[in-house]
Formats: sequence, C-alpha cells, structure tokens
Amino acid sequence: MSDPILETDFIKEMVRQLRALDSYGTYDGQPVEKLLDPLILTKERRGQIPLIGDPDEETVSRVKAFYNAIATLIEKECGSMAVPLVHLSHEGFGRVLITVGKLVAVDKAVRDVHRFGFESLSRMKTEADKILAVALEIVGKHPDVAGM
Repeated sequence: MSDPILETDFIKEMVRQLRALDSYGTYDGQPVEKLLDPLILTKERRGQIPLIGDPDEETVSRVKAFYNAIATLIEKECGSMAVPLVHLSHEGFGRVLITVGKLVAVDKAVRDVHRFGFESLSRMKTEADKILAVALEIVGKHPDVAGM
C-alpha cells in the first residue's frame, strides 16, 4: 500500500523538481520512494555523515529541488511568479531567497548543507508547509510589491 503523503502537492512537486534537475536521466524509471530516499536522514544515517564537510553536487541539487518545489507552490497559490535563488559556498553555507515580484517572500540562511535532509517525509512536508505559510502571508500583506 502506498503512503498517503506521496499524494500531497508538495511531495508530487518535489519529485517533479528532482526529476527536472536530473539532466543525465539517472532517476528515470526509479520509484518515488527511491527518489526521495536520500532526503530522509534517520539518526543512524545522520550519524554516519561527518560534522564538517563540503556538499556534493547531488546534495546541492536536493536543496535546490526542495526550495524550487516551495517556489512552485507559492506561485500556484498566489498566481505570481516565484523565483528561488540558492547561493551556497563550497563549504555548504549560504542563503536561500524566494522572490515574488520585488518582494522577498522567503529569506533563509542555510548551513551544513552536506547534512541536508529530514527525519521523515512528513517532517520534510511539515517544514515546507511552514515556509510556504509564512511566504504566502508575506505576499498577502504586500500584494503591491509582489505584483511588481
């Protein structure tokens, strides 16, 4: 039986984004669960990742997919284009911005990107929902700036 969380808008968009960023077709034909598996970091998995390290390209692409999915949902909700910008140093520190028009709807500092992941799919969705709710509230408060 399939997990109902796989049917949510966020998870569907996350899968779309992961597949879109897969320019070499590595994920073609893979089931959704296998595609999302690297984003799930149980305590055991997290314990195997060193505290200090540089993120690899795959990890960076997962970070981008996460914020791209949120931007797409913002766009779907408010009807204005949402543009994500993920800026990371080679050490895995940086900032994520999602703009709607001239409005910064999401501004998040990120660090330790080499350890990017969530305890479960529901935790990932909960985090995305929080970011989405705040972004939509900001857009709702400043529709004139978001429309520029």
